[in-house]
Amino acid sequence: MYHMHTEALVRAEMSARLGEAPLPREATQMARARRLSRKAERAAQQARLALARAL
Repeated sequence: MYHMHTEALVRAEMSARLGEAPLPREATQMARARRLSRKAERAAQQARLALARAL
């Protein structure tokens, strides 16, 4: 599933470089991928904090 999000991001970036407007579906997938990425970053940060507190 993560691969699909990455692929959508790559496609959107390529479209942007070529000066093309991304398809609405790709834009939606890109927004979802960004949200999931931020969520994963927050989870990783929480895990690092929990580990630091445990030590």
